[in-house]
Amino acid sequence: MEKVTAGWQRGGAQSETRQAASLRESLVGAAMSDEDTKNDEARILALHEAGDKALISADLAVLAQIFADDYVQYNEAGKAFTKQDVLNNFRTGAIRYPSIVSTGRKIRIFGDTAVVHGSESDEVEVDGKRFAVRYVYLDVLRKRDGEWKLVASQLARAMEK
Repeated sequence: MEKVTAGWQRGGAQSETRQAASLRESLVGAAMSDEDTKNDEARILALHEAGDKALISADLAVLAQIFADDYVQYNEAGKAFTKQDVLNNFRTGAIRYPSIVSTGRKIRIFGDTAVVHGSESDEVEVDGKRFAVRYVYLDVLRKRDGEWKLVASQLARAMEK
């Protein structure tokens, strides 16, 4: 019984040392993680700002870089659009955004996944008809090979105040 107790005490001390080392690594990792998170937030914000500009100018090359190949967008009616559908709508002029004004944006990062929710007031032109619209949206981004890509979007019409 004595040997078991001595072994347990030795193991206990080693476990405490490992736990302390693990805690130190976690704290250092958390500090690095906070800095990484700030950098990722800045990248995601820049991506959204570049996306707004690309939507206004119908810059298909920039949009193609922002959207992941498996991107899907659901509009306010619940209709799904793939990356190619969205790009084709801009290519043909079926939709245009003469103006996009972000009225709020919140970025939340969970490892290599980010959720962005926000609101915007837009001028939209669909089939030659122009109108103002307020959207709320939810975007999901994934970090792939060190680069953030938009993988999914959900649009909804904002409730009038």
